[in-house]
Amino acid sequence: MDILLHYIDLVGTFAFALSGAMLGIEKKYDIFGIFSLTAITAIGGGVLRDLCLSATPPSGLINEEYFFAIFLAFLLSILFQHIVFSLDKASLLFDALGLGFFAAFGANKTYAHTGSVQLSIIMGCMSAVGGGCLRDVLCGRTPIIFTKEIYASAAIIGAAIEVLGSSGVISSAYSIWIAIITCTLIRLISLYYGLNLPTIRLKSK
Repeated sequence: MDILLHYIDLVGTFAFALSGAMLGIEKKYDIFGIFSLTAITAIGGGVLRDLCLSATPPSGLINEEYFFAIFLAFLLSILFQHIVFSLDKASLLFDALGLGFFAAFGANKTYAHTGSVQLSIIMGCMSAVGGGCLRDVLCGRTPIIFTKEIYASAAIIGAAIEVLGSSGVISSAYSIWIAIITCTLIRLISLYYGLNLPTIRLKSK
């Protein structure tokens, strides 16, 4: 199971890295800027999670496999950008996949460290949205979690499902996959149908 979780984390890292690289190319950043955005998007949330858990140094900064996943996404996005960008809404797809993988893995890792249900859900969400928040701020965009889009709420649901498995409420053998699929589908369905969380309108005086 530990090996499976490790590879799930790497897949999530690659998916987020690819979304960051694609945005960097769209913004016409230079090579250093694209790679920096790729790395920050990929490991930013995990680094924040590990720092909050006092799991130092953060695994995203010392594990060579994360660097390989980031560098691979960086190269593929540049060398085969005509293929990657030909996919309709490709960056949104990769971002949704990364959201699901990191929400589930972050919740699993936090529960293993602390045994806290509440903290595991919070850290699962942070793992999933932290890198994207840093990416958006660096690109001069309002972070998605502060808008009406269904993003952080999808991560919370995914993290909560994984906590149910980690705590033994449902089978842990299937919970992480259910969490990943549920979170990713919620995000993709909300994008496809234009579903949003309600906003509060300022009443005119």
